[in-house]
Formats: sequence, C-alpha cells, structure tokens
Amino acid sequence: MQKTTTPNLSPQDMAAIQRCHDDFSRSMVTKDFETASGTYDENAVLMPPNHPAVRGRKAIKKWMAGFPPVSQFKIEIEESDARADLAYVRGAFSMVFQPEGAPGPIEEIGKYLEVRKKQSDGSWLLIADIFNSDK
Repeated sequence: MQKTTTPNLSPQDMAAIQRCHDDFSRSMVTKDFETASGTYDENAVLMPPNHPAVRGRKAIKKWMAGFPPVSQFKIEIEESDARADLAYVRGAFSMVFQPEGAPGPIEEIGKYLEVRKKQSDGSWLLIADIFNSDK
C-alpha cells in the first residue's frame, strides 16, 4: 500500500505518531494497559467494533484490560494529514489474540482511523479512535 502524508506533518510529528503506535503495540502485547491507555487523551473516545463507544482514558484502560491476551500487534500508517494541532491518521492493523475458550489463536487484520491532538510536549494523543475487521 502506498503511504501518503502531507507537508502539514513534519518529520518530527510523524516520528512522534509512530512512537505512539510503537508504544501502543508493545504495551498491548505486554499487558501494560497504563502505557497503552496513555496514548489517549483524558477525554478520548474509542469506538471498537460490536461494542458501544468507550469514553475517557480510564474507561479505555478498563476495556483494554478486558481484551483477550494479544501476542502480536502491528500498526501501519497509510495516510495522515494535520491542520494546526489536529491530525488524522488512517491505516491498517494486524494482531494475533487468544480469546478464552477458543481452540487456538485468532489472526485479525483490519483498518483504523484516528484523530489526534498535539500536546505541548510534541506528542500526539488520540482523541478519537475507530477500528474494524477486514474479515
């Protein structure tokens, strides 16, 4: 897939967003939900498939802790753009997780759309996040 970005996101901004994705992926596998939920703004909204919207960082952390164990997680940025302190990021994800009682791990692929807000420290926290399966 072709990666599309605009000059509105500097290389430093793109690196900060990539770091956020890397931290999230790593922390989901290690069950470090404090770090994973820390990639979200205090008032963020997570919109997972087949589930009501999850509002606020504390509720997002609780939702993550209830997710089946994840053994692999990868996020790929396909497109991004920004205006001032708001950015959107669109891409694909893949993961492997093990639901309780399932005969084996489940491999999932899908797509996501994020809205991020730039913080005073240069990080880009999620304020809205939606994802769904391609299967």
